[in-house]
Amino acid sequence: MSRALEPLIVGKVIGEVLDHFNPTIKMMVTYNSNKQVFNGHEFFPSVVANKPRVEVQGGDLRSFFTLVRRLESLATYLLISEQKIKHVRELTTVLLQVMTDPDVPGPSDPYLREHLHWIVTDIPGTTDASFGKELLSYENPRPNIGIHRFIFVLFRQSRRQAVSPPSSRDHFSTRQFAEENDLGLPVAAVYFNAQRETAARRR
Repeated sequence: MSRALEPLIVGKVIGEVLDHFNPTIKMMVTYNSNKQVFNGHEFFPSVVANKPRVEVQGGDLRSFFTLVRRLESLATYLLISEQKIKHVRELTTVLLQVMTDPDVPGPSDPYLREHLHWIVTDIPGTTDASFGKELLSYENPRPNIGIHRFIFVLFRQSRRQAVSPPSSRDHFSTRQFAEENDLGLPVAAVYFNAQRETAARRR
């Protein structure tokens, strides 16, 4: 078992929300420029009210998008084979990010599981979510009952594609969404905890 998956298994993210997967890309989620999300850490809802920065790390693939375009435009003159162009195109990575809460309205009876907070598609690897297409706008966490998990999941898209937004934020299924859009298993995931914020807890 990958050590990276241990906190996801302990936190029941794997099992209740995701199937077992092999993490192949590093994802960093940061709120307010300096509050990085680590598995199982708790944030006040006021800290996560604004959309975070989601960075995808790995080999810098942005240059490959430019390279594909240049190869295609020069193919006639340089007699570059279609196979080589296809190989370079396959090296480009396009990612899709989902954020959900599986503990609504409360973790003891999550009958609205999962609540969808955010979807961004067509994120060029290695950039951040701001380079992608926001399919569903960010909704800030507002847990009312108990401690909620808020999960960021990253999938590798097989291509830039039209992904249909779900009809409702409630009763969302990350597994079903991945299956319907041919996304396969996740390539990265991270989560934080949050509970209702009171004046006493803020002090």
